[in-house]
Amino acid sequence: METIVDSLSQFWQFTGFANCTWQHLVMIVIGLVFIALGIVKKWEPLLLVPIGFGMIVGNIPVFPGLQVSIYEEGSVLNILYQGVRRGWYPPLIFLGIGAMTDFSALISQPRLILIGAAAQMGIFGAYLLALAMGFSPNEAGAIGIIGGADGPTAIFLSSKLAPELMGAIAVSAYSYMALVPVIQKPIMLALTTKKERLIRMKKPRVVSQKEKILFPIIGFICTAFIVPSGLPLLGMLFFGNLLKESGVTKRLATTASGPLIDVVTTLIGLTVGASTQADVFVTGNSIKIFVLGLISFVIATTAGVLFTKLFNLFLPEGRKINPLIGNAGVSAVPDSARVSETVGLEADPKNHLLMHAMAPNVAGVIGSAVAAGILLGFLG
Repeated sequence: METIVDSLSQFWQFTGFANCTWQHLVMIVIGLVFIALGIVKKWEPLLLVPIGFGMIVGNIPVFPGLQVSIYEEGSVLNILYQGVRRGWYPPLIFLGIGAMTDFSALISQPRLILIGAAAQMGIFGAYLLALAMGFSPNEAGAIGIIGGADGPTAIFLSSKLAPELMGAIAVSAYSYMALVPVIQKPIMLALTTKKERLIRMKKPRVVSQKEKILFPIIGFICTAFIVPSGLPLLGMLFFGNLLKESGVTKRLATTASGPLIDVVTTLIGLTVGASTQADVFVTGNSIKIFVLGLISFVIATTAGVLFTKLFNLFLPEGRKINPLIGNAGVSAVPDSARVSETVGLEADPKNHLLMHAMAPNVAGVIGSAVAAGILLGFLG
């Protein structure tokens, strides 16, 4: 009888119930909220559902030494997490993004690249605020990149500069990417007048196939020479786009933009979610990072819209830019461009802004990778 009781007692010690804390329960509830938002609200379900389920996986209380936790060397989750920790997954995602992105809007309206550049103020604004809140320069640089609204870039940079903060930074970046429509619309309406929202832009010119092929080659050489430290992201982004536009590597482009990016997105979402283990994630720094992440998105959106309004002061009638596309300078592709389209249609049901908003949107992707390269070059 005593042996049975001892066995049951030992079994109990290995269960999640015996090792559970309130922090584990909080993180599991947050994971369930992420899943609900992804499924019910359809807010970035490809991101929120894997991350939410990963949070649940990572916060099942585990008896130490079982070699199943994401932070236990040699466990399956730990091995999969190396793609995040060592920065393998983000360049692969950038390859897929390049293979599915049409840069025609940017090529036909190169002036709109300035809006994408202006929106990167969110990165450097958050960097300065993080420094003021007591974070080290490396930690501040990793936190600041959240303002680029680019999850893979945030993971890549934080893996190099502040791996101990990577979980909070990644979850913050992806969370606010999913909330782009909620965050950006009120800012856009507050900063623009009804007259400005009614501005109609000329239809972009048709871009030739030759231009589409030359753009990733020239774009990569120019940006890589400016920030060689951004090579892994910029190289894969432009290479993926060349596969798409060359016309002779359709199978490679299809694989990169489909199965490959889907697999990597699933792994990155699940492992990032699992990295939010309660004893590592639930800290004062995590709360600060979430606050700074929100502020950085607000700064980026505000900078994009205000820069567009400023730009219009120097443009003649007929060439003015609708400031509603200023929000698209953040690189949440294509969600921020869709917000431009939605708000524009609310002001004028016949004024479609999506084709114009995609220009600063894809410029924002390039801009966030360049900004990450700059921060890595100075702080790495």
